[in-house]
Amino acid sequence: MHPAFSVVFFTTATGTGYGLLALLGVLAGPGFVPPDFWLGLVGMGLALGLISAGLLSSAGHLGRPDRAWRAFSQWRSSWLSREGVASVATFVPAGLFATGWVVLGRTDGWVAVAGLLAAVGAVITVCTTGMIYRSLKPIAQWHSRYTLPGYLIFSAMSGGVLLNALLQGFAIGSTILLAGCMLLTLLGWGWKLATWRYNDRLEIATTANTATGLAGGTVRSLEWPHTEENYLLKEMGFRIARKHKARLRQITQVLAFALPVLLLVAVFALPWPYAAVLSTLAAIVQFAGMLVERWLFFAEAKHTVTLYYGR
Repeated sequence: MHPAFSVVFFTTATGTGYGLLALLGVLAGPGFVPPDFWLGLVGMGLALGLISAGLLSSAGHLGRPDRAWRAFSQWRSSWLSREGVASVATFVPAGLFATGWVVLGRTDGWVAVAGLLAAVGAVITVCTTGMIYRSLKPIAQWHSRYTLPGYLIFSAMSGGVLLNALLQGFAIGSTILLAGCMLLTLLGWGWKLATWRYNDRLEIATTANTATGLAGGTVRSLEWPHTEENYLLKEMGFRIARKHKARLRQITQVLAFALPVLLLVAVFALPWPYAAVLSTLAAIVQFAGMLVERWLFFAEAKHTVTLYYGR
């Protein structure tokens, strides 16, 4: 599949933003995160800013962005429409939670309830995003048991590392949160390796023979459907060289997983403000690594429509 940067940035930014929003909504009520004005302003600003930037970026991949509102009406059958409805609905409790925290200076009572509802909305929205790809049977690399859990794991991982950087910046870092971020990053690393191993061993049953119903012999086109590249080949026939794929996988492992873990380990042994600097660097590096991971997620996917073109 063609890895359009608008969609790559959308899935990365919203995943991190919803992960941060969910953690803030769950942890602020019990008092794990103090109701500080600047902490709330920066934290909710980051979460809602990343979500908004990602959603706006996704509109750049639409042929007619002015008609995007029509997608909301198909929520009964379309995961894309459900994602749109869930993302907009989540802004309601998130806005109330941010208002109570930043304006009223409290995270208890109804503000805590709004935070929990925002967290639930964030998780549901990430699930709908993952199901957009999980539900596509023509793309075997996405239509697997690894896709949806991967979206949830990466969202919690990147959101947790960003929350740790936020709290370290305000000199209120938590050893429990730091350890949790490391475990989530290691879990994400293992899940990504398992996903790659599954995709590399994947045997796609659909061939030109099964598509045409001609079981005997080898089916091939007598004439090519087109003499030049068309929309289908551009969007669904994208191919990446094997050497580039291997190199980008290495970059993903270093930036998204290995280096953030090493930086977080160093945070344990260093005082503030060095811990804050390394925590912020870990969040930035991981975000860059997840951009590469998302690019590969699209670039490595193969759509069965390319069989029509002899691929």
